[in-house]
Amino acid sequence: MKVLIIGAHGKVGHLLIGELQSRNIDFVAGLRSQEQIKAYNENNIETQFIDLTASLDNIKDSIEASGADVIVFTAGAGGAGSDLTLEIDLDGAIKTMMVAEAIGIKRYIMVSSVFSDNRSKWDASGIKPYMIAKHYADDHLRGSNLDYTIIHPGSLTNEDGTGKIKLLNSNEVDSIPRVDVARALALIIQNPSTIGKEYTFASGDQPEEEIFR
Repeated sequence: MKVLIIGAHGKVGHLLIGELQSRNIDFVAGLRSQEQIKAYNENNIETQFIDLTASLDNIKDSIEASGADVIVFTAGAGGAGSDLTLEIDLDGAIKTMMVAEAIGIKRYIMVSSVFSDNRSKWDASGIKPYMIAKHYADDHLRGSNLDYTIIHPGSLTNEDGTGKIKLLNSNEVDSIPRVDVARALALIIQNPSTIGKEYTFASGDQPEEEIFR
């Protein structure tokens, strides 16, 4: 197994690198700039240039070159504007799903958002374009032939992780450290029983190993 982390320079993606290293899981960091690639290579981390705004053929070439058989999508425009949000979080995500299906990568794990499937919460979120992008990207993934898992973490913090969470319903929200989201992703990668499932969660009192098994 080899995992391609699309969005490896983001906060969750960077933490996921550490989780995979600690578990001796082979991975490649998908990055969008040559400066990032140089810095990661200097730390002996395998990298792959991926531009989610590029053509479908270019993205296909990049993903094929990575040699991965698992994709974790944790990329995002990061509040850079509605246009780029739609281009990265929606169209970029869907292009990676199309490529995965075309080249035979079955396992695909999506980092989505709490409330992405609850339209009644979008206006009050302050990030409605992001919610719309995540909603339709998730919906496309559900309709694909991929072995998917979708996670909907609560409000992300930079606090120390606890390794314990609680499951939420679509109307609930609470916070969770990014490191615990990264830990959840690592557990999901290791456990095929999570295929075809979605998880909405935040910090709680149940060990993550009991949820993602």
